[in-house]
Amino acid sequence: MSQTAVKAAPASVRGAWTGRQLVVVLVIGTAALMVSLTQSLLVPVLSQLAVDLKAGSDGVAWLLTSTLLVGAVAVPAFGRLGDLFGTRRMLLVTLAALVVGSLICALANDLTVMIIGRSVVGLSVAAVPLSISLIGVTLPREHAPAGIALISAMLGVGGALGLPLAGLIAEYADYHVLFWVCVAGGILTVPGIVLLVREPARVAQGRMDLVGTALLGAAMLALLLPLAQGSSWGWSSPRTIGLLAAAAVLLVVFVAVELRRASPLVDVRTTARPSLLLTNVASLCVGFALFATLIGTASYVQAPAATGYGFGKSVLAGGLCMLPGGIAMLLLSPFSARLRPRTALIIGSLIIAAGFATRIVLVDSLWQVVLGATIAGAGTGIAYAAMPGLIIHAAPRAELAAANGLNALFRSVGSSLASAIGGAILAAQTISLAGHALPSLAGYRTLFAICAGAAVVAALLAVFIPKHTATTDAALPEE
Repeated sequence: MSQTAVKAAPASVRGAWTGRQLVVVLVIGTAALMVSLTQSLLVPVLSQLAVDLKAGSDGVAWLLTSTLLVGAVAVPAFGRLGDLFGTRRMLLVTLAALVVGSLICALANDLTVMIIGRSVVGLSVAAVPLSISLIGVTLPREHAPAGIALISAMLGVGGALGLPLAGLIAEYADYHVLFWVCVAGGILTVPGIVLLVREPARVAQGRMDLVGTALLGAAMLALLLPLAQGSSWGWSSPRTIGLLAAAAVLLVVFVAVELRRASPLVDVRTTARPSLLLTNVASLCVGFALFATLIGTASYVQAPAATGYGFGKSVLAGGLCMLPGGIAMLLLSPFSARLRPRTALIIGSLIIAAGFATRIVLVDSLWQVVLGATIAGAGTGIAYAAMPGLIIHAAPRAELAAANGLNALFRSVGSSLASAIGGAILAAQTISLAGHALPSLAGYRTLFAICAGAAVVAALLAVFIPKHTATTDAALPEE
């Protein structure tokens, strides 16, 4: 539908969703939710996996690290492939990876085989930015913001729902059920996308930048691997420092190469414009805060009461404390869609900061912990829902999937930084209890203060995001 036609249509027609549009959003949203779930489902059952697979904690950690590393390469690569060969087609490929990888894990009783399965699952991480891009160009302009906001919020919703779901299954069933849930969810979404979602017209030209893909992939591996393994390797070890230095060099080389290519993986000049650059850096800050909410709530609640802050709750109870925040993310995504994306990002980031400030001050009761986590979750939902709106207004239509993929990569880097920094803080500030070192309340408060600061930085960055797009062929009209 053209913009002229939309303006000419009666308000009642413009505001009405058709049944097909609602089903399309539901199907694509479910796909994004299933992929998001895979990133948090295993966290509560890692200790059980270590026992059943007869592996050490370092070995089991690769079940998370392998997905993270493969996803870091897959997200920008599939984004560009979506622009060149079809967003819907690439979304189906990533969902197939979710099904196949989860099936391997569901049938595995060996750590190596399960790591292989989780590596295949890592390809599916690209499904979320692809889903956002697909919604942005499939729905009519008047409904696209709400659809985009809902899909984007699934990033946080999946993380918040994954913990209680995993806790429930860990308490009452075998952990393999977690993988069967992902298999079933992936299989259910594929027919709906095949039957109901049309492939948008492709406007991108050129060929896949294999050199740029290899360089960016190597840079992300060199950056994320030490962030994931630094606590076990040692932050001052030659391996950690060497990889971080290699990441910096590879990123510089990547930018230099991309500036000279006719069909780059990432259009560096467009990405460097304030509208996209500031949005991506703000996304990193919000991604940091979201992951810190996950690691700073369940473990906090499960800590023994003798620590002076914990409540000695079960894995299931710790996960359930995240559930209200997940529900808030889902319910507030339509609110975010009614705001200008820049305004929504500012409001959401400030709410996140308020949530972490609450966590610092209110520590006496379980409901206070849930309150703080829910406030932070609500802000995350609003902020996450705003980011694709900023991207879709600023990125050229021919680079939309790649731009959303790059934005998702920034969020992933933020989460990895939160894991590394949060883990280092909680490991450095401890108390001794029955011969065991446990994180102290001061350690958690330090982490929450850093998260609040990161959220404030995101809000300040959003203030300087231009109100109007810098491109003439953006996917949506200017703000």
